[in-house]
Amino acid sequence: MLNLARQTLKRVPSFQELLQGTMGSANEEINIDVLVIGAGPTGLGAAKRLNQIDGPSWMIVDSNETPGGLASTDVTPEGFLYDVGGHVIFSHYKYFDDCIDEALPNEDDWFTHQRISYVRCKNLWVPYPFQNNISMLPKDDQVKCIDSMIDAAMEARVASTKPKNFDEWIVRMMGTGVADLFMRPYNFKVWAVPTTKMQCEWLGERVAAPDVKRVTSNVILGKTAGGWGPNNVFRFPARDGTGGIWIAVAKTLPKSKTRFGDHGAVTKVDADKKRVTLKDGTVVNYQKLINTMAVDSLVQFMGDQELIDLSKGLFYSSTHVIGVGIRGERPERIGDKCWLYFPEDDCPFYRATIFSNYSPYNQPGADVKLPTQQLANGKKPSSSDAKAGPYWSIMLEVSESSMKPVDNKNLLKDSIQGLINTEMIKPDDEIVSTYHRKFDHGYPTPSLEREGVLKKLLPALQAKDIWSRGRFGSWRYEVGNQDHSFMLGVEAADNIVNGAVELTLNYPDFVNGRQNTERRLVEGAQVFAKNRKALD
Repeated sequence: MLNLARQTLKRVPSFQELLQGTMGSANEEINIDVLVIGAGPTGLGAAKRLNQIDGPSWMIVDSNETPGGLASTDVTPEGFLYDVGGHVIFSHYKYFDDCIDEALPNEDDWFTHQRISYVRCKNLWVPYPFQNNISMLPKDDQVKCIDSMIDAAMEARVASTKPKNFDEWIVRMMGTGVADLFMRPYNFKVWAVPTTKMQCEWLGERVAAPDVKRVTSNVILGKTAGGWGPNNVFRFPARDGTGGIWIAVAKTLPKSKTRFGDHGAVTKVDADKKRVTLKDGTVVNYQKLINTMAVDSLVQFMGDQELIDLSKGLFYSSTHVIGVGIRGERPERIGDKCWLYFPEDDCPFYRATIFSNYSPYNQPGADVKLPTQQLANGKKPSSSDAKAGPYWSIMLEVSESSMKPVDNKNLLKDSIQGLINTEMIKPDDEIVSTYHRKFDHGYPTPSLEREGVLKKLLPALQAKDIWSRGRFGSWRYEVGNQDHSFMLGVEAADNIVNGAVELTLNYPDFVNGRQNTERRLVEGAQVFAKNRKALD
């Protein structure tokens, strides 16, 4: 166990000092104990913890001018906000809660929402989770689902083997009826790979297993079931979108230890010499490295062919985020809906978020005058004059991979038509703003090959004093939410400095399976103590 507090080297110069020449040119060498690459939730979590620990010198770098990574927020010229996908705040950790509450401490910094989510199926809105609410389906589909659900339950009782992949898990847990209507088509739209090519160990709390007796009772009585899942109640920042959280967290760190933009862009990682070269020519010598960029990109920067070849066994999908800003009052059919799922092929998107419902500041005020860009049906508006609102907005997500190609040129148009097809908007609705951005690394796929790769790749990097953590840094989707990602960074810092156990990385089922905070903290301390004793 290495105590870096005893090996502190010289102070990290600030970007402002470098510009002023008070500590030499931008091409100088900097010596620090811990370098953090990436200022998304994971990198900021690591930096936050390192800043609290008295001793080790550290620095965080990121090629983007604005912190946030895959939890950032864009603003259109018209004033509509869109997150990088559907992010909401729900937490498994008190430490995470405390840190974001420190960054955004006021009551009016947040809105708290009750999740209202539906699945669009057969021109109906079925409450989420779908498998618990088949009472909303046509009678023929109810019979198919219950028949196969009963068959699955009976088979599961006598099964002597575990499911080999996600598809087998779906059929065993829910039957072929729910599988064919929702789980198979929806998950293909999300992951951009067939369910047969995915493992099932990642599932944890993310997929609700149906209670056959309750489902049958609800069908007979015509009732629905809701309230399942850890995000049944969630928080959302009042202003600046999800990205505003991470901008605020970054502001709690010393400016002298942050370098963003071109002056924080990594161009080379020399793992043998423990040095990182930045775009402005600065060389950072480190003892330990916490990497939060995608691990397949990291090994490219390292130029390590063996690890590059190993990383090729990891799979991911790209994500298109599409935003549509509309003039008019929010329709009654939309109401207080939060996010909606779309398994069918009448639209290219798998999820729609009514982003204007999260905060009134996610779109321009009603007094802002904007021209109509087009009608939803593609026709030109009768007038090009700017008019006042009110406005509302929808954010859509579309996946892409080699197994699921996307018509990039027509994707925005096809998505708007999909909104019409699913009765989300009307053909004559006035669209005043559109947004489309592709994120190359969107979802780290829990493929059948993933564990075999990670069991070699992550230890090989750690043997070189590189802790690769985060949504794509450690490639574990099951601990890829904002709270998980933040704590992956926190726990990496604690592991480096104090030898503490990384619970989130190594025990994802544990951190996801405890809803009671105090119980989780106590049991976490017990696991820590046990492993600490083993280390000593």
